Amino acid sequence: MIPVRPRHPQTNFAPSAEGLKCLSSMLAVLDDEPLLVLHRPTGTGYQVRIGGIGDNFQLHTLLAHVLIGGGHLPGTAPSADSVHLASDPAPADGSRSGTVATGAFELFGADGTRIWNEGTPDDIPVIDGHRLLVLDEPSHARSWNADRFFPMLPGRADLLRVLPAEETHAWLARTTTG
Repeated sequence: MIPVRPRHPQTNFAPSAEGLKCLSSMLAVLDDEPLLVLHRPTGTGYQVRIGGIGDNFQLHTLLAHVLIGGGHLPGTAPSADSVHLASDPAPADGSRSGTVATGAFELFGADGTRIWNEGTPDDIPVIDGHRLLVLDEPSHARSWNADRFFPMLPGRADLLRVLPAEETHAWLARTTTG
């Protein structure tokens, strides 16, 4: 029997599992997406606009930068290096920088479901037309490599407004703890 040869032997058209994960993650990247962020310990709320964020590690870093670094929440802001790696418009070189980011929050959906750093902002549930993220105190210290998942895609998180207390309390009343 004569073996069948591929039409283009130098090209492998079978996608790898890693390649599919990257494609799936890229397609899930939100752009110009409004996000309601509630900080349960202080009872405060914020409207943020995010874009270009490849995973929730990057989201976590940028939210901590905007909310803690901006003086809205207590805690330790992320390092300038980790914020630079998450948001710099210049493409990252793709190598490991060795910069470490530390977690300032636990991330939850309104229903109390944990939003894992390994996921994407697209995992945050939409409640009545609003993507709603609840921040809680971290249950333990955690850190991660601050390099972004997509080196060519800078992320951003812009604070649009601080929610009035009444609006924040109305949203918090619709949430449950994990």
